Amino acid sequence: MSSAALVAIGEPMLEFNQQPDTAGDGRRLYLEGFGGDTANAAVAAARQGVKVAYLTALGHDAAGARFLDLWQREGIDVTGVRQSDERPTAVYFVTHGPHGHEFLYYRRDSAASFYGPEDVDAALVGGAKILHASGISQGISSRAADAVFHAIGLARAAGVRVAYDTNFRPRLWPAARAAAVIHAAIAQADIALPSLDDATMLTGLADPDAIADFYLRLGPAVVVVKLGAEGALLATPERRVRIPARSCRFVDATGAGDTFAGSFLARLILGDAPEAAARYATAAAALKCEGFGAVAPIPFASQVEAALCD
Repeated sequence: MSSAALVAIGEPMLEFNQQPDTAGDGRRLYLEGFGGDTANAAVAAARQGVKVAYLTALGHDAAGARFLDLWQREGIDVTGVRQSDERPTAVYFVTHGPHGHEFLYYRRDSAASFYGPEDVDAALVGGAKILHASGISQGISSRAADAVFHAIGLARAAGVRVAYDTNFRPRLWPAARAAAVIHAAIAQADIALPSLDDATMLTGLADPDAIADFYLRLGPAVVVVKLGAEGALLATPERRVRIPARSCRFVDATGAGDTFAGSFLARLILGDAPEAAARYATAAAALKCEGFGAVAPIPFASQVEAALCD
C-alpha cells in the first residue's frame, strides 16, 4: 500500500508566464513553469513535508517529461501517472494587465482529459489520508469527471477523507452543468474549498457566510471560502472564523488558491486543527504571490514558519 498521505487527481499544464517588457520593444517574453490547480496543490503539500501522489495522464512529449522531472525533484509519487503517445500534455499562457492575470489555454484533447475510471490507482487512493480533486479535474471531460467520481467512491469506501476545490472555469463547461457536477462531488466530500468568485457563479450567492452555509448544507464538515486579498472564511457546523490575509510584496497571484489548498490539507494531515491549518495556508499563499508562476514561488515549510513568526 502507498505511503502517500495526500493523493490529488487532475490536469497538469506547462506554464508560460508573461514577464515585464524591460527591453521596451513590445515583445512578450515568457517564463516557463508549471501549472494545473491540483498539481500545484500537490507541490504545495509536498513542500510542507507531506508525502504526496498524483493521478493524471501526460503526453509522451517534452512537457510531460518536464513534469516527471519536477515531481521527482519534489518527491511526488508518480506510479498513478499514465502516459499517452497520442495525446499531448496541456499548455497555458499567463498575461498580466490592469485587471490582474489572465489565462490562455491549449488543453483540448489533452492526455489528462482522456484519463478515465479504469486508470485510477485504487491502492494509492485507499492508502491515503486525503483525496483532493477540483472542478477543473472534472470539467476537462466527461471521462475525467467519471474518474474523479470513481476515485471519490474508492476513498469513501476506504475511510479516506475527500477534499474538493470548486475552481470553476466557464470556458470548460456551462455554469449549470458545472454546478450540478461540482455540487454532487462536494456532497460526498469532507472538506470544501470554494473561492468567492467561483461560488458566486455556481450558487448565485455573494455573501461569504451564505456561501459557507450553502456548502455546509451539502455535507462537508469543513468549508473554507477563499476570499483572495481578503483572506478566508473557515466554517464548520459549530463555528466560523475569518482568517485575515497576510501582507506580501505582490508579484503574481497565479496559483495562490492552489497553494492555500495544498498547504491547508498538508497541515490537517500533520495534525493541525482547521483554524491553525487555515492561518498557515494563508501565510503560504501570500508568500507564493511574491514570485512569478504557479509553482516556483510556492514556499517550503521553513519559509512559512518564519513568516508566521514575524
